[in-house]
Amino acid sequence: MTRRRLIVIVPLALFVVTLSLGGVFLRDVLATTGNIYTDIALFNRVLNLVQTYYVEETPSDSLIQGAIVGMLEQLDPHSNYIPPDRFTQMEERNRGSYSGVGISFAIIKGWLTVVSPLEGGPSEKLGIRPGDVITHIEGESAYDIKENEVFEKLRGPRGTTVNVRIRRGHEPEPLEYDIVRDEILIESVGYAFMLAPEVGYIRMSRFSAQTSEELEEAMQRLESQGMQGLVLDLRGNSGGYLNQAVEVADKFIDSGKMIVYTKGRIVGSSEEYYATDGTHAPYPLVVLIDRGSASASEIVSGAVQDWDRGLVAGTPSFGKGLVQRQYPLPNGGAVLLTVARYYTASGRLIQRPYEAGDREGYYEHAGDAGGPAPEDSALADADRDSTAERPVYRTLIQGRPVYGGGGITPDVEVADRMTVSRLGARLSNNRKFFEFVNVAVAENEVSWDGSFEDFLKGYTVSDPLIDHFQGWLQEDGYEFEPDSLQAHKDEVRRWMRSEIAQHYWGDDARYQVLISEDPAVQRAIELMPQAAAILSETRRIEQQRVQNN
Repeated sequence: MTRRRLIVIVPLALFVVTLSLGGVFLRDVLATTGNIYTDIALFNRVLNLVQTYYVEETPSDSLIQGAIVGMLEQLDPHSNYIPPDRFTQMEERNRGSYSGVGISFAIIKGWLTVVSPLEGGPSEKLGIRPGDVITHIEGESAYDIKENEVFEKLRGPRGTTVNVRIRRGHEPEPLEYDIVRDEILIESVGYAFMLAPEVGYIRMSRFSAQTSEELEEAMQRLESQGMQGLVLDLRGNSGGYLNQAVEVADKFIDSGKMIVYTKGRIVGSSEEYYATDGTHAPYPLVVLIDRGSASASEIVSGAVQDWDRGLVAGTPSFGKGLVQRQYPLPNGGAVLLTVARYYTASGRLIQRPYEAGDREGYYEHAGDAGGPAPEDSALADADRDSTAERPVYRTLIQGRPVYGGGGITPDVEVADRMTVSRLGARLSNNRKFFEFVNVAVAENEVSWDGSFEDFLKGYTVSDPLIDHFQGWLQEDGYEFEPDSLQAHKDEVRRWMRSEIAQHYWGDDARYQVLISEDPAVQRAIELMPQAAAILSETRRIEQQRVQNN
């Protein structure tokens, strides 16, 4: 069996109708399009009226782009016009790289502050640290700089140099660095480490051009560390390339089994995709999803569920099952146009219902379980769940019930991430934990000479340090209720502990501290025996079928 991928990009013709159109070509168009000429003439008439009589002069390009947006809104919530500036950013995200200095940053009190240098990037190699304040770029003050200006000034062609001046802690003199820009990977597999003995964890944030390769490297590394079970975290992963979703699922699904299929009305849009890899020995698998998991994430979790390969845990996914192609436009923008729908191997429609033009309602109810059964069910025994009115399907090996009607319903409901108080979220978003830890380290109130492993096991944020934090906030003029801070001490400890870890070991360590207390992740570890039982039963049934044949 072969696997085919929808990766063809077709140019979109943008027609401009004027009175000079005529001849045989125009007659042919009219013969095949019915009243489209009348409709376009109507549009031209309205455009002329606006340009001639509207109270303010309005550029024609903004009117045309507004009309394009309005037209696409009549189709579905995911067919969109992408302006040139956003298209460039989207291409970088999907390509998985850009050329720059390699830092994550925040603008704190008007100052461009390094949150973390990216591992292996040019800034880290020069010794730039978390908390460093970039005061000047190419001799010009960076105070009150805007985020888009940071990208414009720090990104650039690979091999070019940008000069920055840095203020660091209590250093008496500023530091100057000439940073040579380099290719920076936008990792889709951001974190991969051992959660517990024999249990690995991989966090996948998107499906870009390099996702499958990144996942392969992470799996091999964890397998070399003794991984015998995997938690694959797809929460908040809104998707990406179809071919990458297929290649990711391919690492877990046996060769020859269907992963997903698509249906559309144009040539090449109806396809079937099958697993071909089978290079990894099967081990228990738990896939975490939530209402932010969409598109490619739903293809992977749906395939794992349909073939009884592991457990899907979390909350119902978003429900985006539309195949889209990207059509470049002459102005440097693009149109993302839906050309087909996804279905899982069991016949479930991933896309949930929507009403044309009602984008607000569509996104407001993301993750809802409702929706009609697909009319073209691939399973003869698909029936209605009498309570939830969801179409019920059966997994392809064990016959477990799974649900259609939009999105992926997890096998095990697990509450969303850890609880975050309003105060904690505000302090984190305003980078107050980050700022304070840099101050505390500089004043030697926080120090750690041991390993990260020992830190994870033994470091606790003391009450005096929390009291110091409260006093520092008050001196800083930050408005909050002291009683509220004391009421959320455990949460404050968690945030502060994660920032201390980042200061000494980088962003990976910060994330690992936070995820170690995530209840959904802890539940996933507890579910490993159940995932192992499902895998064992699948293998038993498949072996029985082979013997019977």
